[in-house]
Amino acid sequence: MATPTYQPRATPSSDGWRNPPIGGAPAGGGPRLSHEPRPDERQAAPTGPRPQPGFGLRGPRRSPHVLTAESLGSLTLPVAEDGVIVGIDPQNQPAVLSVLRPNPLEVALVGSMWLAQVLALRTVATGARVAVETARPPAWGQMAHAAGGGQQCVSVHEVRQIAPQGPSVSSPVLVVRDMGARPPRNQLAPSPWQTVLTVLPFLGPRSPQMLARADLVCLQRLSPEEAEVVTRTMRLPAQIGQVLPTLSDNAMLWCTRDSHEFVMTQPTEAETQLLGQPRRMD
Repeated sequence: MATPTYQPRATPSSDGWRNPPIGGAPAGGGPRLSHEPRPDERQAAPTGPRPQPGFGLRGPRRSPHVLTAESLGSLTLPVAEDGVIVGIDPQNQPAVLSVLRPNPLEVALVGSMWLAQVLALRTVATGARVAVETARPPAWGQMAHAAGGGQQCVSVHEVRQIAPQGPSVSSPVLVVRDMGARPPRNQLAPSPWQTVLTVLPFLGPRSPQMLARADLVCLQRLSPEEAEVVTRTMRLPAQIGQVLPTLSDNAMLWCTRDSHEFVMTQPTEAETQLLGQPRRMD
């Protein structure tokens, strides 16, 4: 039988099978590798340490930034309030409302469902959940479906059909109660990280008591008679009460018994497409 013949195999030292050793050509001489300088280039190269092949380029040689210990006290980091941006203030600065807090919060809104839905959408954008107890579920259904990008961030419940929401620091809840000017008593017990927003289209017989009990009150445009009641109940300056009947559809007054601030809401393009233009009545 004839002896079989085979094609010659590459030796382990050839560059076709194994990377060359770092730092030069293969031992024993051989062809110059493509990344190595030619002999004439070696002689023309400047003196000094040469970068080792395979280790990349050397970085810039700049002096590091040094801060003395005496200068540490001058360092500051401006941190604004956290919460929901409800609009801009008279100084054209963002008006940020801390809607969700460690303690239970009661908010009364005398205004439109449009404004309540804008506040609900912006609260969802902060990572919170929204539960709506309403006598008009279809009016909230479209907004609830659009909020959260398909996730169940907003739930809509019939009157007296809302269950405890289990709020926590990692899952705060805004409960919106939209049941007309005479809403029934809230069935949910006050809980940390749960804020209750009661929407009143106009002032009813029990509205002054609700405003006095609320921790925070939001007012859209009122009639002169309603403005007098609110001015007296919330202890507002007389000139503030005179402005309330003249507010535009996207202007409001946020107030407590100790402070007040006019805010103008500027809806985003997405909010306008979903909810329409600002309005006082729905």
